Amino acid sequence: MYFDNILEKVEKIQKKKDVIILGVESSCDETSIAIVKNGREVLSNIISTQIDIHTRFGGVVPEVASRNHVMAIVGVLESALNQANITIDKIDAIAVTYGAGLIGALMVGVSFAKSLAYALSIPLIAVNHIRGHMCANYISYKDLTPPFIGLIVSGGHTAIVEVKDYTTYNLIGSTLDDAVGESLDKVARVLGLGYPGGPKVDKLASEGNANIKFTKDSLKKSYDSSFSGLKTAVINYVHKLEQKKKDIPVSDICASLEYEAFMPLVEKSIRACKEHRYDKLCVAGGVSANSFLRNKLLDAGKQNDIKVFFPELKLCTDNAAMIASMGYYNLMNNVGISDINLDAVSNIPL
Repeated sequence: MYFDNILEKVEKIQKKKDVIILGVESSCDETSIAIVKNGREVLSNIISTQIDIHTRFGGVVPEVASRNHVMAIVGVLESALNQANITIDKIDAIAVTYGAGLIGALMVGVSFAKSLAYALSIPLIAVNHIRGHMCANYISYKDLTPPFIGLIVSGGHTAIVEVKDYTTYNLIGSTLDDAVGESLDKVARVLGLGYPGGPKVDKLASEGNANIKFTKDSLKKSYDSSFSGLKTAVINYVHKLEQKKKDIPVSDICASLEYEAFMPLVEKSIRACKEHRYDKLCVAGGVSANSFLRNKLLDAGKQNDIKVFFPELKLCTDNAAMIASMGYYNLMNNVGISDINLDAVSNIPL
């Protein structure tokens, strides 16, 4: 009965001038709830981060993350409603990240979103976290529309995609093993830089020289990537220096690591734009905040008459605004319309 009534409401919502979506994001260690109008206008975007909690462990501890989501999520909802200056009865639909991510953390957000949707008798929209990242660009650039080539770079995902429309993605290439962000974090841990490692690697890289060769790009002709070998080569390089009791050139290691990790992604992204005849490249995910990657992609874009888009820095990492935006486009295209049987899934295809 709930689902039948919801389908009727979806049709009515699709005809509205202004559609207000409440987004819920809890895929890793950020508890976030946002309220977004028409997929582009952010009325509120509250993020409760757990960085200080997980720093002592050197990385995210799934069980700790889940427990902290439970403790934070009600307060985050209240803050989101207050910041948007809106009452919950004005929400048209609930969008929630159901995957990919840490299963326990996802379950908190999904359960909370299902409860809200059922209590308010409004549509529940399932959102793919990876696709959600791309929608951060729609918020930052109000006039941006598909189609275009997308580069998704985060702690858990690295992929080059053809974004045909708001809900249709064609995977062009992806990592065969580790994600680029994961590799940066693991090297940072070995170097004793702490958590989160990516920003610390980026800062030190700007002070060093990329004068160390770790590996060769064995996938140069492919759109796929591999970072496991690079990560291992860097870690072995550091361990050998430690065994010989030699100084470790941390800044040069970081600069060399970024060069070998990012330059193939720059080349492949630009090549994908040319081959598929697109003049727009949109970058998304937590690693899209990396200054080296941004500068190299912007330079390559200028050289090839390709406009490169990056989300605002505050929208690069996990946030519910991007989930609400993706939820809006899913809703308007009858994608991801769910009922209270929606389950969290740790791994899902793009």
